[in-house]
Amino acid sequence: MPWIVGVSGASGTPYAAAVLRALIAAGESVDLVVSRASRLTLLDETGISFRDAHWQQDLRAWLDRGADGKPGTFETDVSGVRHWSAGDLAAGPSSGSYPTKGMLIVPASTACVAGVALGLSKDLLQRTASVTLKERRRLVVAVRESPLDGRTLRHLVALDDAGAAVVPASPAFYAGATHIQDLVDFVAGRVLDAAGVEHGLYRRWRGELGAARPPGT
Repeated sequence: MPWIVGVSGASGTPYAAAVLRALIAAGESVDLVVSRASRLTLLDETGISFRDAHWQQDLRAWLDRGADGKPGTFETDVSGVRHWSAGDLAAGPSSGSYPTKGMLIVPASTACVAGVALGLSKDLLQRTASVTLKERRRLVVAVRESPLDGRTLRHLVALDDAGAAVVPASPAFYAGATHIQDLVDFVAGRVLDAAGVEHGLYRRWRGELGAARPPGT
């Protein structure tokens, strides 16, 4: 069964790329839903146009880039990914009878958070999230916004009450980050932790102060 990865329009497409690469590396099947708004964000942050007719080519170009935007940083096999158009409300993931392990929304915009919390189902991403909740499957929401107002906080509480795991896209520094990719991978790793997917994206806390610092620092 696949994991559904939904990419909404918040800034943070490198987070989604890191999650996708790690799922693929873990041997997981992935169903991908890229919202219309997120395509504009992806174009702005990477220069890549994500097109339904050329999604494999565009996805490969996206996942091969590092968080610093440098192409050719990674080499990723996307043959295990299935893409569903965000406007296709008759797609497989729109039904509870379509078997999945759960859904990861990364990054999750405040508009996406509100839509899922209110059950609006305005596109396939929101519809799939609603299905994931009603079927009592794992939903991880990596919200990426600052500051958060009261409305969004109430929507996040509603998602938590419904059984979702809310993972703010907030990197930590105890893991010894030396590059922007390390900070991105920490957030992606925490998303995967919430989903119960094994990975090696960051150095875990072992109870020893300074263990992640390079010698002599």
